[in-house]
Amino acid sequence: MSSSPVGFDAAAGGGSAGAKLEHAYLLVHEPSKDGSLAAPGPKLGQIDFQFNPKELQLQKQAKWKREEAKGNKSASPPQFTGADPSKLTVEMFLDASAAQDTSVVKTVERLFELTVPTEQSLTGKKPSPPWVVFRWGGLTGFLAYVSQVQAKYTLFSSGGIPVRASCQVTLEELSGEPARQNPTSGGLVPQRVHDVVEGDTLPAIAYAEYGRPALWRAIAELNRIDDPSRLRPGTRLLLPAPDDVATGERTRRRGLGRAAR
Repeated sequence: MSSSPVGFDAAAGGGSAGAKLEHAYLLVHEPSKDGSLAAPGPKLGQIDFQFNPKELQLQKQAKWKREEAKGNKSASPPQFTGADPSKLTVEMFLDASAAQDTSVVKTVERLFELTVPTEQSLTGKKPSPPWVVFRWGGLTGFLAYVSQVQAKYTLFSSGGIPVRASCQVTLEELSGEPARQNPTSGGLVPQRVHDVVEGDTLPAIAYAEYGRPALWRAIAELNRIDDPSRLRPGTRLLLPAPDDVATGERTRRRGLGRAAR
């Protein structure tokens, strides 16, 4: 996985003085049906920028852990534990002062819809907002979800219709960069994420993901959950890959078998 939050195709974007004007847009997709973060589901449409943004704000944060020093010992060196997903914040300026129509309001409503689950995901009992990709000529952003939309109406028609607005949209990368695992350590590697909703339990999540509720221990281990009976709605769980779960379960059973002898 590339560490760059956006990619650039020079052939697509062009750099010459005669290059045509390219407008930025958000590609909107259904979430993937199998939960894979490699590719989105079917395209739902796109939201065009009326005016190109003046700036793009990118954020990437590394995570480090330092063991607490005891006694007179000096602090231990920090250990890299992974990197948070990238964030991209863009501003959209909308103006319908000439037409005096409702196009500004409709675009703002479409942006807000990016923060709520799609009908298809609700039907499949795996609620998820649409997945989006920011594009601008040869500039392509990461596969993301919209974590926040702020809209400010700044001009109104004589009838009270908002005809001008500025919107700040924050996109967060769906798949971050986990810490590198030692192949011999037996550590579980996350495959995808699950947002806990009211009524969720670890066995129920394990059954939905792997077909066996008894595999909940792998989820608890990866997320360092000490008390599986307490799951807060809104918590984001990392779900290990099925192959890792199966391998870990076989190892656990062999360990129990040896202990029983």
